Amino acid sequence: MRSLEIMDTTLRDGEQTSGVSFNSEEKLGVAKLLLQSLKVDRIEVASARVSEGEFQAVKRITKWAEENDCLDKIEVLGFIDGTASLDWIHASGARVVNLLSKGSLKHLQGQLKKSPGQHVQDIKDAVAYASNLGIKVNLYLEDWSNGMISSRDYVWYLMDELQHENIQRFMLPDTLGVLNQVQAFDFCYACRERYPKLHFDFHAHNDYDLAVANVYSSILAGINGIHTTVNGLGERAGNAPLASVIGVINDHLARKINVDENKINIVSRIVETFSGIRIPRNKPLVGENVFTQTCGVHADGDSKDDLYFNRLMPERFGRERKYALGKTSGKANIKKNLEELGITLEEETMKLVTKRVIELGDKKEVVTIDDLPYIVSDVLNQTMDEMPIQIKHYSLSLSKGMRPFVSINLEVNGKMYEGTSSGDGQFDAFMNAIWSIYDELGRERPILTDYLVRIPPGGKTDALVEAFIAWNYKGKEFKTRGLDPDQIEAAIKATLRMLNLIEQHDNVLTGQLSNNNKEN
Repeated sequence: MRSLEIMDTTLRDGEQTSGVSFNSEEKLGVAKLLLQSLKVDRIEVASARVSEGEFQAVKRITKWAEENDCLDKIEVLGFIDGTASLDWIHASGARVVNLLSKGSLKHLQGQLKKSPGQHVQDIKDAVAYASNLGIKVNLYLEDWSNGMISSRDYVWYLMDELQHENIQRFMLPDTLGVLNQVQAFDFCYACRERYPKLHFDFHAHNDYDLAVANVYSSILAGINGIHTTVNGLGERAGNAPLASVIGVINDHLARKINVDENKINIVSRIVETFSGIRIPRNKPLVGENVFTQTCGVHADGDSKDDLYFNRLMPERFGRERKYALGKTSGKANIKKNLEELGITLEEETMKLVTKRVIELGDKKEVVTIDDLPYIVSDVLNQTMDEMPIQIKHYSLSLSKGMRPFVSINLEVNGKMYEGTSSGDGQFDAFMNAIWSIYDELGRERPILTDYLVRIPPGGKTDALVEAFIAWNYKGKEFKTRGLDPDQIEAAIKATLRMLNLIEQHDNVLTGQLSNNNKEN
């Protein structure tokens, strides 16, 4: 089985995503994850001469890499600018440059205004200088895809002149994302056929949503290495997403790679946090919804003989399969979610719950697992309006130079309690007041694990605010939502929903235990 190199450029090309900037600590952390956890073969970590901060970040990465015997896996983009880029790279401690040359005649003439012969000589001079510094050279042919389309003779001239130089890899970028999968195959195959002894990398961009398809074609054509970014970060529409590329290689192509796919989801989440770019819910392999079955027929088939499973098993990527609830849900979907909550129901009750889920799904499209205890209670003749926990009154005070202060009246199963507290913010003070009451009652607290506030799509400055809060209670994850023009009010509504959710959840389980004891 032929081996294939994976070079990840999240820290260089990925950082060119609009609005993304990693600090040195984040860059070092991602570099460690990519090389040690994911085990990609190489990483491109920066562009030369960008800033002093970038220089210090590269120094930290190269120092760590040298200590861990992987310095040759650290690459920096450099430019043909005399000796300036190479001196910068050498001083940073890096020992591999990805030298940016012009892979199309249009770019050469339009940007550099030089002849092909002059450009070749500049490249040779840069390669010789790098060799004297002990720096290995890979060569990017910028805009290579357009070069193959409109000035192939120039591409062949460049390659003919440089094929015997001290260049480790020739890197073929679809810089503007113009290729389709037929062109990607033909152009990569032409390079492999003409220069069979050279190492070629392919670098895709996703402007037509064809990056992964073009990667697939390039591998079929015999390419030696592929460039990716975590979560598909990159300029414009981004680069080929690492997760998708690995899935395609492992399941559809006979190539050996070193990447540990089980770590992909963890790394994706960390890069999501550092970059501030949210992973789309339907993003293949790492999106929140991609291992969630919505159709009841699918859940039923999975229960009987895994009929709707494929090779992309969630466990491969550190994920687990879930079953969404909504108007297309069947009994099998609901049963699987109830089992996750530790709840079992009689057949007749299950039918009523299923009917209720479908009714709610018609109104709100998707019912979450958080709603199930409410629905079960509703079916068992406890209406959702009769919530056991009510916030009757509260007062929030915020004064300059003083900590926010909250006073609250909380009704729990018909009995009134009062709590007061301060906090680091209004919501923190509110939660401290709630927990003072819970401490008085000897109740276990849920743990807040994630907090997101956003204006709904299409909203204006006076629009409603959505608060999404994730809680962990007794090892189970609960997500609640509040909607209000005021951010704190929205968070309070989400919190009230959570308090009643765990109350209903515990009441259902307590009732089950009581019934089991009676039967025994």
